[in-house]
Amino acid sequence: MKYSSELYELFNSSSNRSIKWKKYFPIYEKLFESYKNKPITFVEIGILDGGSLEIWKKYFGKNSRIIGIDNNPECIKFQNENCEIFIGSQSDPNFWKKFYHQVGNIDIILDDGGHTNDQQIISLINSVQNINNGGLHVVEDIHSSYQKHYGNPYKYSFINFSKKTIDDINSTFPNIKKFDYQLNQLVYSVEFFESIVAFKIDRNLCYENKILENQGFKSNNKDTTLDIRFINFRKKFKYLYKFTTIQKIERIMIKLFYRYKSKKLKNFFK
Repeated sequence: MKYSSELYELFNSSSNRSIKWKKYFPIYEKLFESYKNKPITFVEIGILDGGSLEIWKKYFGKNSRIIGIDNNPECIKFQNENCEIFIGSQSDPNFWKKFYHQVGNIDIILDDGGHTNDQQIISLINSVQNINNGGLHVVEDIHSSYQKHYGNPYKYSFINFSKKTIDDINSTFPNIKKFDYQLNQLVYSVEFFESIVAFKIDRNLCYENKILENQGFKSNNKDTTLDIRFINFRKKFKYLYKFTTIQKIERIMIKLFYRYKSKKLKNFFK
């Protein structure tokens, strides 16, 4: 399948080598297009031969600030008027503390670093609070979460941490269980692609949800989101519901009833 885009052409014409997977380019275009020609700060973890830093500067434009991070001291040679270079380990929280103290807040971080679980998770946890509203933390090559030479599949893989973030986001709904290492005050959305996860940051969209009701015409239709059998039972024995024990029993019965109904769905989870 032939593919062409501005970013793909910049990749092919870069004077320094860069290695990317083909499917990444339409994903990059989707995620990054709205940031072009704006005064953003873009950070990429993983420099290698410096080719991608050159690509990002041309893509985002002259007003962009491009920063590369690598643990190889030799990469400092790629620093020039178009990009800054920082040397350090992405799995070291102290490095990130010093980095953001010096650089300040950023808009986009692209993790193309070492691909290990600890590197990806620690980089994310130490970066999200330093990303501006409307910004992104993008992690690529997450196929490493499925590969044996990265110690995976594993309970504490990066992909499993990313899945847990779905729970974090939904925990902003009232009376939903809260989770440790919550990102729900920072990350309002997570988008999954093949080998890429994008965390979208906006503190203004991470508030506790509230139900709204307009002033339109209200019919006499009953809300039947709960199984009609439970509704009829409540109507018939409503005098019992003044007792908290009855309410607790009903909650248990509802839970067991819907679990029984859901057994037929198990084949969809294989």
